[in-house]
Amino acid sequence: MENEEKLMTGEESLRVITDMINKTRVSITQASFHLLLWGWLIFVCSLSEFLFWRYTDWSNPWYVWLLVIPGVFVSMIYGFVKGRRQRVYTYATSIYVWTWMAFFIASVIFFVVFPVETESVGKYMLLMAAIPLFISGAVLKFRPMIWGAASFWVLSLAAHFGGTLIEGLAVPLAMIIGYLIPGYLLRKKGSHDTV
Repeated sequence: MENEEKLMTGEESLRVITDMINKTRVSITQASFHLLLWGWLIFVCSLSEFLFWRYTDWSNPWYVWLLVIPGVFVSMIYGFVKGRRQRVYTYATSIYVWTWMAFFIASVIFFVVFPVETESVGKYMLLMAAIPLFISGAVLKFRPMIWGAASFWVLSLAAHFGGTLIEGLAVPLAMIIGYLIPGYLLRKKGSHDTV
């Protein structure tokens, strides 16, 4: 018995390719959720810490960062649920997911080595967070994320050399430029591309 292969017409081939591109686009643009969640969460925490440090006599303004713990769970649950619904897994999706997982693991280790009470961790976190943001922007071919990563590096240097006032405002500014603006642009792009 011979194996018969069905040859696709040009129209069928084009439809399959278009479906694959659209499915990849949908899965990749879901990144906007994580950018917006973490952008707003870190913006609020970093700005709150700065304001408490600058304008109150509270001795532990870093406590606001405990809000990150529920953010981790929300992010993981969202990623797990969306991952189970996704039918097409591409190399781009795998690179994106594992790059951010590596950043998460490195961040946990960072805070074991340098506890939260340590001053001046923001500039180091910006330095580390720029790497997955840059890689994600390259994988997604989305320049606002690449520019956001570049802003993280520049703001990390500014925080290091600019004194405590600049250092305190570098992280909130970085969240606006690197996470929130690209997140909203990606959400807008995703809603237009998937209609």
